[in-house]
Amino acid sequence: MQSAKLHFSQSENNYQIKEAYKTLRSNIEFSGQNVRIISVTSCTPGEGKTTVAMALARAFAEAGKKTILVDADMRKSVLVGRYRTGSVRLGLTHCLVGRERLSSVICETDTPNLYVVFSGPVPPNPSELLGGKIFEKVLENMKQVFDYVIIDTPPLGSVIDAAVVSKLCDGTVMVIESNSISYRFVQRVKDQLDKAGAKILGVVLNKVDISGKGYYGHYGNYYGKYYGKYYGKYYGKYGEDTAENQPRPKPAEPSPPDDDDLEELNYLAGVTRKD
Repeated sequence: MQSAKLHFSQSENNYQIKEAYKTLRSNIEFSGQNVRIISVTSCTPGEGKTTVAMALARAFAEAGKKTILVDADMRKSVLVGRYRTGSVRLGLTHCLVGRERLSSVICETDTPNLYVVFSGPVPPNPSELLGGKIFEKVLENMKQVFDYVIIDTPPLGSVIDAAVVSKLCDGTVMVIESNSISYRFVQRVKDQLDKAGAKILGVVLNKVDISGKGYYGHYGNYYGKYYGKYYGKYYGKYGEDTAENQPRPKPAEPSPPDDDDLEELNYLAGVTRKD
């Protein structure tokens, strides 16, 4: 495990927003005991999918569930930009090309029960890596160690990666920005997920402007303005490298995570392997 402990508790503390994520968590729990690997996607950049993925992971962790957030937005990671992860050297890419063990790319956070795997350097073939046997084995191992695996994936309207990942998940949550995305666009993205065999758990309607409507007015104003400002600054053009000076790792001979790696994961997470 990487030594840097990330400060995730500095994120959204608005009571009403936190309650909304608790409701989302409860709805997912009611979807069934086998729904434990969950991908989060959107139609376009800037709709708030990373914020939803991060807050959902934190909601599960705060409920006492061992949770890991996987940054599979390998082309344009928002998590990397948001947390300025200069002290984090390793990411998912290093694991999927066989350069590092799975346990070596996990980061601890200041939220109990919450762990993170960042995306790492931008690889030349994200779709192939995310759809490969190694990532499938990584998720299988994570499922044996953690109660929930939340995967932040790229917008499906930009690249196909999210549909590729959805095949390996127990369910998918779509995030849609209110008054921003057309019905036809949403339907097209939904069709892509359906063709991939994804189980769509539901849709999060994000950045709803409910200003001037009583008690929750301030929440609507803040939510829309804050996230609109953030994504405009950090997301940029999709497909560009987020860390221009970051060298791309040279592929090694790929090998799926083995039992020793799984045992190490169990030790690091402080849980017993589930048989």
